[in-house]
Amino acid sequence: MQTTQVFIAGGGIAGLSAAAAFGAAGFEVICADPMPPVTDRDAEGADLRTTAFLQPARDFMDEIGVWPRFIDHASALQVMRIVDAGGALPEPRVAHEFDASDISDRPFGWNLPNWLLRRELLAHLATLPNVTFLSGVGVTRVFTRLTEARVTLSNGDRVRAHLVVGADGRNSKVRQAAGIEVKTTRFGQKALAFAVTHPLPHMNVSTEVHRTGGPFTLVPLPDHQGMPCSAIVWMDEGPKVTRLLDLPDEAFEAEMTARSAGLFGPLKLASRRTVWPIIAQEAERLSAQRIALVAEAAHVVPPIGAQGLNMSLFDIASLVSLAKDHRDTLGTADMLDRYHRSRINDIRMRVAGITALNRASMASAPALRDLRAAGLNLFYTAPAVRKGLMQLGLGARA
Repeated sequence: MQTTQVFIAGGGIAGLSAAAAFGAAGFEVICADPMPPVTDRDAEGADLRTTAFLQPARDFMDEIGVWPRFIDHASALQVMRIVDAGGALPEPRVAHEFDASDISDRPFGWNLPNWLLRRELLAHLATLPNVTFLSGVGVTRVFTRLTEARVTLSNGDRVRAHLVVGADGRNSKVRQAAGIEVKTTRFGQKALAFAVTHPLPHMNVSTEVHRTGGPFTLVPLPDHQGMPCSAIVWMDEGPKVTRLLDLPDEAFEAEMTARSAGLFGPLKLASRRTVWPIIAQEAERLSAQRIALVAEAAHVVPPIGAQGLNMSLFDIASLVSLAKDHRDTLGTADMLDRYHRSRINDIRMRVAGITALNRASMASAPALRDLRAAGLNLFYTAPAVRKGLMQLGLGARA
């Protein structure tokens, strides 16, 4: 039986980031993921979504020694533009820009492709002698007692650990083993994720175009083959997304250009299309005996406002900070209760807020569309409200 201080279930971006953070803090770490990582943009199964690291997330990744690997690949997000195109035609009715320079000397965040993040995180973990990554190995059983946890792996090995971190996604086996219930909200939506090129430069502006069905978000990427490039997440009702996925490229490009309100000129596909389900979900607790939940094992939100992974990194930063304060009592009930209390209110507030924003974006009735546009105007023209929204955009805690 192997022995470690921290066992992390899940090798996505959050799990690998947790392994890097605990490793940087000097803990012995084993991280396991049932799926071999895909670290090539064009490989089957590559995650074509992108992640925007808001200021606190960027600072945390720098603190644990990972950010230098990211910086040359990152696109700054200086301006967040919100557009309402919910009228009779898919044209902007209301558009407002929130510029980070109004309240900060740095951008709101920095955007990177998910497949690249995983590649660079794995390369970083390979340099840490106290961190072991097990590829293609999942968790089949977790047994806990007051003094330790025992994890059985899919390859038959067993691991004894002081702390088990569940970073194994929305269907977390660690969470299920702990008996922690979840509240799930389904919207009947899916999201298309892909990359595009366009003739007009993005000027480091992240743009959310709101129209019936959900937001259409363009986030800056580095140029691709000499053309300005953006990552897109297109949320809509499930059957509509299925239809869009099956369209020939030329027809799809025409529809996405119209859905973008023509803000960047004709859009051209620069990657294949992938589909992701949209839900909101939150665990009733973030901890159990010898177990802590982080990231999508603890909370899932629609991809609005770049909150998903940034919330996850808040989880990890809080958990690692408490672990450093409890080196001799790692994984005890006192430490894990403190972790739950440190994060649960912020998580509940953000899940509720993003759920409400998504429902507002989905609105199809004319009166509700008009109310959404009026609300955007109100947020922008009220200085205190606008500043508060921008501070949240910078990643400030609630």
